[in-house]
Amino acid sequence: MNKTITFTLCALLLNAASVKAQDWPAMGFFKAKNDSIMQITDHTSVVFMGNSITQGWISMRPEFFSKNQFINRGIGGQTTPQMLLRFRQDVIDLNPKAVVILAGINDIAENTGPISIADIAKNLESMVQLSLANEIIPVLCSVLPSNSFPWRPRITPTESVIELNGLIQNIASHYGVPYVDYYTPMVDDQQGLKSEWGYDPVHPNEEGYKVMEPIVMKTLHQLLN
Repeated sequence: MNKTITFTLCALLLNAASVKAQDWPAMGFFKAKNDSIMQITDHTSVVFMGNSITQGWISMRPEFFSKNQFINRGIGGQTTPQMLLRFRQDVIDLNPKAVVILAGINDIAENTGPISIADIAKNLESMVQLSLANEIIPVLCSVLPSNSFPWRPRITPTESVIELNGLIQNIASHYGVPYVDYYTPMVDDQQGLKSEWGYDPVHPNEEGYKVMEPIVMKTLHQLLN
């Protein structure tokens, strides 16, 4: 290959990687929406912080968010370190009464590189600490059951999901904050997501979200009332 062409291709790849790296946590993803919300003086809503499972929720069940005036801050593919970096602007600055945190499955899938289960839990604990320091009630959710990753077939997540959920429950107990268990009612006999409630082994379908909604609403009704 011509050296000039090779150099040009390398430069383009490096530039593309640099642009992507400049907003690794996607800080600008919700900036316009956040700016609009912060102009409102009365913030009594709930923010849902998460990854594609949270993002897909508002796509499949928009009425759940609109009728309850919930704020969705899910970004597909994200891991807990990315969420932790954007937690201030996407949660704290919106001054909600509570934040529903559903995260960790993409960490297990190593979307942003290898990470221990303990370190995933520490990132979630940091979100809890930030919430409480700003008088926001954190609601910690279990990771949904999964026994395979379509995009990372070499990883079997079953035991990691169970281990992480145990740590999440411990964090909730330690800080005296609510824990929402999606895992128990949604797991099948292969320790995966029940097929009738998911469009793949990780992501709920519309029927799956219909199962999740009353589970989380039971906790939110208690908090909001």
